[in-house]
Amino acid sequence: MSVPLAQIVSGFLPRAVALFAAGASVLVPGGVQAADTIRVKIDQAQVYQLPDNTSTIILGNPVVADITLLKKSNRMVVTGKSYGTTNLLALDASGNAISETIVRVAGDFKGLIVQRGLERESYDCSPRCQPTINLGDSGRYLGETAGMIKQYGSISSGK
Repeated sequence: MSVPLAQIVSGFLPRAVALFAAGASVLVPGGVQAADTIRVKIDQAQVYQLPDNTSTIILGNPVVADITLLKKSNRMVVTGKSYGTTNLLALDASGNAISETIVRVAGDFKGLIVQRGLERESYDCSPRCQPTINLGDSGRYLGETAGMIKQYGSISSGK
């Protein structure tokens, strides 16, 4: 027996609106909890609670963010890796989706950006302007600055 989509939607929407108005969590078809949003800054980490009964997590795009599960807890660390948006699915032990969360990674750079034609350089100016690297910097500048950082790290560690 097939049910027309219009009938499913017309039956679902009033219940969803009523639940939302009552402050309850809204479920989308399939039993997955409606998407919340995790907001994290690029190159920053945040700790978040996973839904109860989470057995597996799936990250849509690992280029945008990274997930690290904390041992002996139902928590995870979300680290912003590049600008963008992806999703995170939580599955129970049977493989059923129990929640979907949107992960948004945005910038928070408060330094100086120097643009020379197509070449871009970033500087952290707290308190003096020093070279730093950010997504969008030119390849030449990234290579030179990363080389300086690596060289400084080896000098300061005595290696």
